[in-house]
Amino acid sequence: MNQAHAVAAVTAVVLATVLIGGLGLRISRTTSDFFVASRTVGPRLNAAAISGEYLSAASFLGIAGLVLVQGPDMLWYPVGYTAGYLVLLLLVAAPLRRSGAYTLSDFAEARLESPRARRLASLFVVGIGWLYLLPQLQGAGLTLEILTGAPDWLGGLVVALVVTGIVAAGGMRSITFVQAFQYWLKLTALLVPALFLLAAWYGDGAPRARFDAPAVFREHTAVRVADTVRIEVGAPLTLTVTGRVDGRPHDGDTVTLRPGTHRVDAGTALAFPAGTPVPARTSSGTDPLGWSQPLAGGRDGHQLYATYGLILATFLGTMGLPHVAVRFYTSPHGRAARRTTLVVLGLVGGFYLLPPLYGALGRIYAPELALTGAADAAVLVLPERMLGGALGDLLGALLAGGAFAAFLSTASGLTMSVAGVLAQDVLPARGARHFRLDFRLASLLATAVPLSAGAVASEVPVADAVGLAFAVSASSFCPLLVLGIWWRRLTPPGAVAGLLLGGGSALAAVMATRAGLPPQGWPHTLMAWPAVWSVPLGFLSMILVSLATPRSVPAGTPAILARLHLPEELGGRALSRGGER
Repeated sequence: MNQAHAVAAVTAVVLATVLIGGLGLRISRTTSDFFVASRTVGPRLNAAAISGEYLSAASFLGIAGLVLVQGPDMLWYPVGYTAGYLVLLLLVAAPLRRSGAYTLSDFAEARLESPRARRLASLFVVGIGWLYLLPQLQGAGLTLEILTGAPDWLGGLVVALVVTGIVAAGGMRSITFVQAFQYWLKLTALLVPALFLLAAWYGDGAPRARFDAPAVFREHTAVRVADTVRIEVGAPLTLTVTGRVDGRPHDGDTVTLRPGTHRVDAGTALAFPAGTPVPARTSSGTDPLGWSQPLAGGRDGHQLYATYGLILATFLGTMGLPHVAVRFYTSPHGRAARRTTLVVLGLVGGFYLLPPLYGALGRIYAPELALTGAADAAVLVLPERMLGGALGDLLGALLAGGAFAAFLSTASGLTMSVAGVLAQDVLPARGARHFRLDFRLASLLATAVPLSAGAVASEVPVADAVGLAFAVSASSFCPLLVLGIWWRRLTPPGAVAGLLLGGGSALAAVMATRAGLPPQGWPHTLMAWPAVWSVPLGFLSMILVSLATPRSVPAGTPAILARLHLPEELGGRALSRGGER
């Protein structure tokens, strides 16, 4: 890819983001402006903004990478990401807006009348936000490194600085305009190159194999393995090796690998003849597993369980993502929140038709990325591989700009949601006079922590890392929102127990998995995909502890439930009468 074009595209996206964010700065004056844009964002603008922040690096780059490596098994990711908004529409969107809250922490306190529940909800908002922000910043570094050869820390630093500046200066007003613009930029950046790539594929006479057919090297290909991996060979494979395979050193030797599993040490160069099937990387336990295999047999015997974990996490985790929930507070009323969600379903569903296409083309034109561990880069390298010349450079630059927009839009929403909670619940309260300074300090802290963690944490595939945040969200805020909105007997002790047992256990499982603590087999599978057991645990503990503490039901429960479920003009009167009594 032409580095000058890529740098120009990324620079243009950053400058456009800053200029559009400046529009929000000019009209952000009050606390309500900063947190919820004074609740005046219409359905179409809000839907574009929600789609812009929701379609992160996991959507723009990660899904294509997963499809490249594992084929159609990974289509559950876009299905789950989209279907999550259907659950949000049916159960949460309008009541959440009618709650009158600024953040999920505000909702917890208003519904439960419990400062302790609010503080615990704040911890989960910050934890999920940082867990989600980390792969965005790491992915930005990887993208800029691929595009320009810059150090891998520079991209994350650029995103952190730009996002912190916009959020600190204009709050929700600024990022609303920025995210709406970035949604349409990302859609254009994927759609336009896809049309050219499809035309090139059709005219190239490339294999018309089934979508899930094994990937094959179409020409003689040399691959350097950055990290030590294990590969699975289904038939005798002859290749040239420079490095160590199965513990034996080679210096340009021709080696024939027998069927089975082989260890390839870091730094080893492998040269494959044209027509050779691409060896599969065996699962290290952290990679997503195929969904269609039975519970017994297959690669490690637990693929079907892993699929259920993915479905539950993505279907139910969307409603509890802090940066998604906070956007519904910006709608004028509950009806507008529902309309917004309907439009989001269309925008997100249309977008998700494109990343799998790049993954499928990557299996034909860039299969070596599955071995090098750079599968997330498939979207960026395909124009050069398939088209070349000036057209390939220009389309690659467009994709580079779209990828960077993905990092900026999602990072800005996450920073906004985390900063709002930090400013209200973590930093010492200093009154309205110091609100702007406190919020700006919170914005800086919101990006500084994951940026620092990214410098020492190992990189995780972006879609995989985001899936972990969904699992924690589904296990904590999904039970809180569903029961808080639809069950009048929920008590503060029940909510606290559910957050700790459901969300806390999912978070602990995620951290243990990332640290490589669980042994292989069922222990690792249960920890890597916790939503199957952690979501029911969250619901069950909230229900049982609430039933055991009936005297703790807040006195204002009837009034707040009336406000959540009735139209605004009726709900407000019901709440007033409840307060008078």
